[in-house]
Amino acid sequence: MSIEVRPATDFDDVATLVGPKNPASNVCFCLSYRIGSKENVALRGKARADRVRELCDQDPPPGVIAYLDGEPVGWAALHPRRDTSFARNRLIPHVDDLDVWSLWCFRVRPGHRKQGVSHSLIEGAIAFARERGAPALEGYPVDNAGEKVNLTMAYAGTRSLFESAGFSKAADTGSVLDGFPRVLMRLDLR
Repeated sequence: MSIEVRPATDFDDVATLVGPKNPASNVCFCLSYRIGSKENVALRGKARADRVRELCDQDPPPGVIAYLDGEPVGWAALHPRRDTSFARNRLIPHVDDLDVWSLWCFRVRPGHRKQGVSHSLIEGAIAFARERGAPALEGYPVDNAGEKVNLTMAYAGTRSLFESAGFSKAADTGSVLDGFPRVLMRLDLR
């Protein structure tokens, strides 16, 4: 099994992984941390999809995609923190003034879980951020101490996933997800 991770420039692949089941809805497409709250709530259906198409055409694109034999099987959202809601989030602290990137969402398609896709995604995200000159990469996973995380809330990743990729805990946060505290994990890319 060979997993390849590439920039998320193909809208159809992004839609396969994080598009809403109901095309008329105003959920997912992994926009809630990427754009302002007002725009996120207002975008529905085709307008929401069109916004994601625009993001796929930008540099950097909205994240990375894991492919298995050419099929999109996993998603990870990452972007410079300054252009995300994490730049203004009062619950997620700023460790320093570095122009870090944020890595905040993982999605692995059913049937492909527990096969290393998340590990490949985080490695691909690290490589992508490093290639783009990011000085450091941050994540805000749950610190679940090995307890089971609800799949709906597993998008943030776990502390152990980030630690396995070389990240270290840089700070506690005021954020809680599905009853678990979120921690700020950091990896220096310089």
